[in-house]
Amino acid sequence: MTDVSDGVLHTLFHSDQGGHEQVVLCQDRASGLKAVIALHSTALGPALGGTRFYPYATEEEAVADALNLARGMSYKNAMAGLDHGGGKAVIIGDPEQVKTEELLLAYGRFVASLGGRYVTACDVGTYVADMDVVARECRWTTGRSPENGGAGDSSVLTAFGVYQGMRASAQHLWGDPTLRGRRVGIAGVGKVGHHLVEHLRAEGAEVLITDVREEAVGRILAAHPEGVTAVADTATLIRAEGLDFYAPCALGGALNDDTVPALTAKAVCGAANNQLAHPGVEKDLADRGILYAPDYVVNAGGVIQVADELHGFDFERCKAKAAKIFDTTLAIFARAKEDGIPPAAAADRIAEQRMHEAAQRRGW
Repeated sequence: MTDVSDGVLHTLFHSDQGGHEQVVLCQDRASGLKAVIALHSTALGPALGGTRFYPYATEEEAVADALNLARGMSYKNAMAGLDHGGGKAVIIGDPEQVKTEELLLAYGRFVASLGGRYVTACDVGTYVADMDVVARECRWTTGRSPENGGAGDSSVLTAFGVYQGMRASAQHLWGDPTLRGRRVGIAGVGKVGHHLVEHLRAEGAEVLITDVREEAVGRILAAHPEGVTAVADTATLIRAEGLDFYAPCALGGALNDDTVPALTAKAVCGAANNQLAHPGVEKDLADRGILYAPDYVVNAGGVIQVADELHGFDFERCKAKAAKIFDTTLAIFARAKEDGIPPAAAADRIAEQRMHEAAQRRGW
């Protein structure tokens, strides 16, 4: 076994980033499926988390990502007040090249084999139409289309939750939740980011955007000829003068040893998962006086939606739950101040307490 594999196993069984209940390696030779399903915790209920379809460089990288994402879902679901634990799945490969109906059906059979311990949904590289296919083999599938009994695109409420987290950050920093006149930089204006732009422009915020896809940027500029400016790349965005908020809305690791020292923003609040590249970055942000709204708290609107779908979807009910992200974020800032710790650590403590109490009730 290679050193990298040893590292993954050590993460699973020994490190603070591990502690997972179950990891399933899935392979279907006929369709070419290679997937990893990771269940971090079912203390609060069946593990809930999306399916990421991504061309990982190695299988070990895919396993490590599944472990990190599943752990993050435990904390996200706990802070969202859901009766769900955390899980995540990754399918290895370029979805533009290898995604087929046969592959998705094979994946659905693997999820079904877990007997309800894991409920899947969309993530990077998978969409509502994909979940409709997976659901043909697996009843524990959410994020489906309205035509097939689902709630549709969860990015709408994900963006709404991030917007609420941003309002809470403004309340904490300046005593007023309004974002009118604030300058917000958004990295990634795809599934979630473009909805966030809509909320910000509706309130009168000035928005700077960047995205690796020119068509995504073009769509935003066409819809908002005023109040939105495109910049060349993320490196340019984070150094923009007068930035009040930085919103990472693409892949994780956006806050790292290179970007944190360069940030001009007074606060970070975005939709991307796993924004902190490694432990200690949250302290680096605090030391610079930059307020961090924990990613898994503010981006929970989507998981609130897909969890509700399991019980008969009602958009207004979901939106009301997602609106509570404002209060949850403020509570985290208050706990952080009280305990003298960064907000990310405060959120972790609150989530861990809820999971611990649930495990005790189950006699674990």
